[in-house]
Amino acid sequence: MTDTRLRLVILGGYLGSGKTTWLRHQLHVGAFGLRVHVVVNEAAEVPVDDALLAGADGMTLLSGGCCCCAGRDEMIDALRRLCDLRSRKSAVEVRLERIVLETSGLADPGAIVAAIQADPVLVNHIVVDETIVAVDALHALAQLATEPLGRRQVEAADRLVLTKTDACDPAALACLRATLAVLNGHATVSAAVLGEDVALPPLPEDARPAALIALAEEDGRGPITPTQVAIPEGMDWSAFTLWLSALLHARGNDLVRVKGVVRTPAGRLLLQTVRKVVQSPEILPEQGDMRRDDVIVFIGRGYRPEDLGRSLRRFLGLPAAAPSAMALEGSP
Repeated sequence: MTDTRLRLVILGGYLGSGKTTWLRHQLHVGAFGLRVHVVVNEAAEVPVDDALLAGADGMTLLSGGCCCCAGRDEMIDALRRLCDLRSRKSAVEVRLERIVLETSGLADPGAIVAAIQADPVLVNHIVVDETIVAVDALHALAQLATEPLGRRQVEAADRLVLTKTDACDPAALACLRATLAVLNGHATVSAAVLGEDVALPPLPEDARPAALIALAEEDGRGPITPTQVAIPEGMDWSAFTLWLSALLHARGNDLVRVKGVVRTPAGRLLLQTVRKVVQSPEILPEQGDMRRDDVIVFIGRGYRPEDLGRSLRRFLGLPAAAPSAMALEGSP
């Protein structure tokens, strides 16, 4: 008999791996079909990715906690609502066919699958069709060497999508592919640049995997957490770029991800960095929810959240922020 349950695709990947860029293109070309609902999960209270996926057929935003742990109940409730709406439609009405869950960069896809299978309602209405994990070809070897979560994400995948391969040294790319084969030999592997599929060359016969040492289940350096910094009104954009460049140079290994939409003389600019690499800026249209403009999310470890806002204001020569503003700057 045909399985009529709602199909679910889980899209995972470490911070800055290019999940949203890849998903935007897949939605544009209709890779997941026509009746697709996107659920976007971001660890930060001020999300960004939902603004970039405005073309989806339907969307639910889950912010303020990873859906594999702190945000698990919210995820279950959201999926139950989608199943309930679908069940109410008659056989002749257009029904939702697929959900794509874009997880936060801090989520463990395996824990999400386990939560869905353990729920007495969802297990009867949803089948996990595929777990796709985006892998940043430029940074993955370093992440896999030090981050237990990065390894768990790779190990949970049915399909691995290597991103930014055009900027990766061929020898390093071959080493990464060999390493991924050791961690997860059953996953299919493809590549994408700016979301578009590209061909991978044959893996050289002499490619050797990186030597990965055993890691503790929990990272001893402390958790990776999001911090929001409000951009001061009338800020000098050139001064801000200098401050960010200096911050990334000094603390780029601690600041795993920086992301936000800021208003500049050129328009609404999507700002993104991965460790010390600043990605090419993108001008966004004047549409959608713009209430979150001029708030940047810093995701990392090893610093006090409130110090970021103070550092920026000090660099710009501005007085200390009011208590209410500092609450935003230091909030997780």
